[in-house]
Amino acid sequence: MNGVHDMGGLQDFGPVRVEKNEPVFHADWERRIYGIDRSLRAHGKWNLDAWRFEIESLPPVDYLRMTYYERWLQINCQLAVKHGLLTVSELASGKSDPGADKYKPALTEEIAMRKKGRSIPSSFDPSVAPRFEVGQRVRARNINPATHTRLPRYARGKVGLIALDHGVYLLPDSNAHFKGEKRQHVYSVSFSAREIWGQQAPEKDTLRLDLWDDHLEHA
Repeated sequence: MNGVHDMGGLQDFGPVRVEKNEPVFHADWERRIYGIDRSLRAHGKWNLDAWRFEIESLPPVDYLRMTYYERWLQINCQLAVKHGLLTVSELASGKSDPGADKYKPALTEEIAMRKKGRSIPSSFDPSVAPRFEVGQRVRARNINPATHTRLPRYARGKVGLIALDHGVYLLPDSNAHFKGEKRQHVYSVSFSAREIWGQQAPEKDTLRLDLWDDHLEHA
């Protein structure tokens, strides 16, 4: 979808400031949010791509004012209510509501540990034919969906070269909305910097993006 989260190529957001010796977590509550996030996903009510779409759907003013883990906290609250793991009153009070439906089975440490892996199937799948070949010129499709997509705005309509075929993976654009995995080939596509950014970009620089079959068309 088009939104403030898709910042690639946008101006006036200031420089990317690198924090020297940056810790994994800046505060204990961030560590807890990370654990809560992984535990909630172990229920299997939503997937990683649906989780990403929930973040993308935050109002722009909230997305820009929140820190990284504040977004995680907000969207996990939203998803937990939406999928019946919590009620609005439980979320507000921080206490279990005796009259609320209880999700079963209750999440245990054993279940969480069993589901902590991503369980990605092998990328080698001869039953799924590639639409493109290494060395072929392709164009990133000029799409503007109102739903989740892994194709960034700054690359749409741009021409590049298939540099590598990574194999077969599920399509996040479909998986985010529970419309099936739609497994297909993913390619490393090489774009010249000038194709992406214009003549002011360094002549010899290139940019590589991992894009799915559905993101590309013949050039």
